[in-house]
Amino acid sequence: MDNGWLNRSQFLLERTDLENLHLKVVDKLGFNPDIIILDPPRDGIYLKALPKILESGAEKIVYISCKPTSFVRDLKVMEAAGYRMEKCVGVDMFPNTVNCEAVCLLSKLSEAKNHISVKVDMDEMDVTAAESKATYHEIQDWVQEKYGFHVSHLNIAKTKRKCGIIERQNYNLPKSEESRSPETPEEKEEAIIEAFKAFQMIKP
Repeated sequence: MDNGWLNRSQFLLERTDLENLHLKVVDKLGFNPDIIILDPPRDGIYLKALPKILESGAEKIVYISCKPTSFVRDLKVMEAAGYRMEKCVGVDMFPNTVNCEAVCLLSKLSEAKNHISVKVDMDEMDVTAAESKATYHEIQDWVQEKYGFHVSHLNIAKTKRKCGIIERQNYNLPKSEESRSPETPEEKEEAIIEAFKAFQMIKP
């Protein structure tokens, strides 16, 4: 008891009608606790008392349940108030029955620390992000299946440049400016462009 007093821990117990029990206990708190340990009867926490418990703003709640249905009911209310179940351990104290004892830890979510709302406009994304939507092999397979002919990596790379899709740095550049590679046939170029559209690498 002395340690509990030093830690500002309070153990509150009332013997009265269940309808008013939880309200009396909550009213006796007198301060906002950091942690609340709830050990209600099988019917769970009295519904009028639960909102008052949650208004205390305790960072953590330990809920000891002996009836799954009432716990699930109370859990929904606690989650709606911004609590998240971090851990739950079941203990079979009632063998050969449908009931099971459970000890669950819930923590209060802080929007400032845990949630960040981000809006992304896909039109403002760098085109290099679009380039990652499909690999060369995927484009080759798509063209082969759709048009029945093969396109080379060089064909795809040249068409990407024409469409403004920035390639990663190429370390296999020609040794001289005089080195020329053949132009991509128009038929293949059009097929590759259709593949880009199919993979949402460019707008239709």
